[in-house]
Amino acid sequence: MADPLPLQDKILMLPSDENTTGRTLGEAELTFLTEVIRSGSLAAPYGSFVKKLEQQFADLLGVKYAYACSSGSAAVHSAIATINPEPGDEIVTTPITDMGALTPILYQGAIPVFADVESRTWNVTAETIEPCLSERTKAIIVTHLFGNPCNMNEIIDLAQSRGIPVIEDCAQAFLAKHNNQLVGTIGDIGCFSLQQTKHITTGEGGIVITNNDAFARRMCLFINKAWDHDDPRPEHYFLALNYRMSELQGAVGAAQLSKLPEVIQLRCAVATQLTKKLKGLPGIETPWTNPRNIHTYWRYCLRVDDQVIPGGPVGLGESLKEKGIVSLPRYIQKPTFQYEIFREQRTFGNSRFPFTIARPEALDYSPKRFVGAFEGLKNLLVLPLNEHYTDEHVEYIASCIHQAIQNNNFSS
Repeated sequence: MADPLPLQDKILMLPSDENTTGRTLGEAELTFLTEVIRSGSLAAPYGSFVKKLEQQFADLLGVKYAYACSSGSAAVHSAIATINPEPGDEIVTTPITDMGALTPILYQGAIPVFADVESRTWNVTAETIEPCLSERTKAIIVTHLFGNPCNMNEIIDLAQSRGIPVIEDCAQAFLAKHNNQLVGTIGDIGCFSLQQTKHITTGEGGIVITNNDAFARRMCLFINKAWDHDDPRPEHYFLALNYRMSELQGAVGAAQLSKLPEVIQLRCAVATQLTKKLKGLPGIETPWTNPRNIHTYWRYCLRVDDQVIPGGPVGLGESLKEKGIVSLPRYIQKPTFQYEIFREQRTFGNSRFPFTIARPEALDYSPKRFVGAFEGLKNLLVLPLNEHYTDEHVEYIASCIHQAIQNNNFSS
């Protein structure tokens, strides 16, 4: 068991990524924003900051193309539209993710087919994806949950053996690595989110990347209503949306991007400290990372054994709430396929499309197929974490967890 820490009698306010206490926003962002306002050009086609953000992001990740858009969901939608599924085509994905990564599949007329996850990382694997593949599989979307990369080598080998493109959802995994390769650059397309709580933020915003020339052309068009301002005789070439990022967001994003490496370094240091202080506690498992991976900690996640700790993650979360630590027991509470959108097939009017053209096997949400997902969510406690945590904050969180366990008379 870990060495006991001093019990906490006071409540310490933690920095929050919902406001300035937990964000790196400052003078650099204000300087760029002022430049945009003074220019009078707030739309990306007439300004320079969105283009600057795109070029700097491409350079940072070492890819040929990066395109900014209005949200992480827009980034995923742009990736799916780039793959261009036929109605009823299937896209294999995870049941533990934000709905913004799933609804774009339905909007493109495709069917999300859910693969189970590995319960200790909450990520899909090649072994869980393979049984979900069919002759209608158009793409695989992998989500690097909480900043912990999926085991991509095996997934890429499987996908390439079937000729299936891979989309990486890196919304929570900026600069995370698998086998020393940055996530987002391993598959065919990478998607990132700049939403308020992510490693860097523009409030809302997203970026989609690729090294594939044809994919780049299509995703750039899709973000711009399929209209290319640089074409000598532009046309609206296909059905597409306006997902452009504004110059105001681009200015903030360009300033934020320069801070990203330090943000990652600080978060990893905080996570390392917290792991040391919690290691060996009864009923607690600290984050597990494959030795081939580098975890960049959007959040810090514990596995809480309800056979040892009464109430499991919910019970522990309630104890921490009394100390001002707002955690997320079980994260999304249940696998996404149990939400009404899937359970009741609520899509376009009363049509239930595209579920009406799906294979019955693709809509099999039997719990026995998702042992890892149910087990993983049952034990999951998501703790807050950001780059402004100090040694005092880490000590406070660790002490409060120790105290919660001691107060409930848990033994090692």
